[in-house]
Amino acid sequence: MKKIISFILIILFINTEIAANAAFWKKGDAIGNEIKQEEFPESKEVEPKIDNSNDVQMIKGGVENTLDVNLEDCLKYALGNNPRIQAAMQDVFASDARLRQVWSSYFPQFSWQSGYSRIKQLQLSDVFRENLIYNYWVLGQISASQMLYDFGVTQNQATIRRLDNQGYKIILTGTVNDVVYQVKDAYYNLQYAIEAKKVAEDMVNKYESFYEQARAYYTVGTKPKVDVTIAEVNLSNAKLTLIQAEHAVEIAMARLNNTIGLPYFNKYNLSDCLRFDPCDISLDKAIKITQESRPEFQLAEVKVEQAKQNVKLVKKSYFPQFTIEGQYQIGGKHPTSNNGYNFGGYLNFPTINAMLLKNEIREARSLYSKEQASAVSTKNDIYLEVQQAYYTLDEKKSKIPVAYLGLKQAKENYDLSAGRYKVGVGDPIELKDAQVQYENAQLTYCQTMYEYNSARANLEKAIGRNLAAGEIELQKSTKKKKRKS
Repeated sequence: MKKIISFILIILFINTEIAANAAFWKKGDAIGNEIKQEEFPESKEVEPKIDNSNDVQMIKGGVENTLDVNLEDCLKYALGNNPRIQAAMQDVFASDARLRQVWSSYFPQFSWQSGYSRIKQLQLSDVFRENLIYNYWVLGQISASQMLYDFGVTQNQATIRRLDNQGYKIILTGTVNDVVYQVKDAYYNLQYAIEAKKVAEDMVNKYESFYEQARAYYTVGTKPKVDVTIAEVNLSNAKLTLIQAEHAVEIAMARLNNTIGLPYFNKYNLSDCLRFDPCDISLDKAIKITQESRPEFQLAEVKVEQAKQNVKLVKKSYFPQFTIEGQYQIGGKHPTSNNGYNFGGYLNFPTINAMLLKNEIREARSLYSKEQASAVSTKNDIYLEVQQAYYTLDEKKSKIPVAYLGLKQAKENYDLSAGRYKVGVGDPIELKDAQVQYENAQLTYCQTMYEYNSARANLEKAIGRNLAAGEIELQKSTKKKKRKS
């Protein structure tokens, strides 16, 4: 009896499980084929938010349409607002004032003195047995002196100050040259950041299309769920890259604004994009321009001449100075009881310490030799900088066609992979690899264009002059002309 009851219970349990499984499979025929919105939301729900105010579409956090500027505008703003340029200008003004101070030695000097004294002569009191006490007034004493000649000392001092003033002007030119390079580099970097953001936006659109395609295939059952998952992951990563690219634009714009000297400048758009401006200057021509235009090259020569003039000045330390002086006084026992005057010419010789003078001359000569050696070192460093900038520019220029070819090939590969996937024969991993390669190729090409423009600006800084298109006679064209002739 117990065996029969046990057998009946087992049969009932099996029938219950079968019925439950049948209901489950009937209800979930599409298990694995049903897309849950919380897991796979619509692509529009995770797109960057668009601000449609003022009928201008812009991605929040990106560059807003308020003002269109170009490189020339940025350079104008920098020349008027960069604090380094302003500080260098004030150094020039101060140096000019110091030069005028030296020439003031040839101008007359005036002084005025008034006073009162009560005097008791001790010696006369002992002699005459009487204390002589009296008042002495100086109602006014006017003194005037004029230096007539100092045997070239003031002239040497003025020459040194003039060279110092010239040096500060050259430093101002060098500061402007450096600021112009920084503005150009920051401007090209902002252009690259904007291009990278465009690439990121394009990749978001492509991954979004891939995501919609994968969902469609999965809905009809021609593709597995893993394709949708891969597409969703790729789209999320692309949107993260877009966010990074948008903030990179903001950082690049802040860097440009800081270089200009307007860190709180309003948002603006660039009116141009990265482009290739040919620059086929020869190395010999670049070095020749450097000798004529590079501020540091000229400053080294000015410092040598300044040290030479200082040697001449030290040698004149024992020279006399010829001056004339005159005084007129009113005073005496009463404020107006008497008056007097005196005038004359004097040849004043300085106190001479032969040991001190000898070593001052020796020091000045050593500093002169030091400036000569420093000038040679500076010129050698400038030559090296020009060569490095020249060969770097040549390298970046050679990379542009290679990067463009890689971009073209990556585009063709992506088109083939996207076409294969659209007709249902492609692989999602293959398509993803093609998309990544195409994205990297676009960024590489933009990076190469930025590096070329930055290298061109660096060469212009190294030689001390901007290079306009067609301004320099090309070495290659000259050779061709000679061959033709």
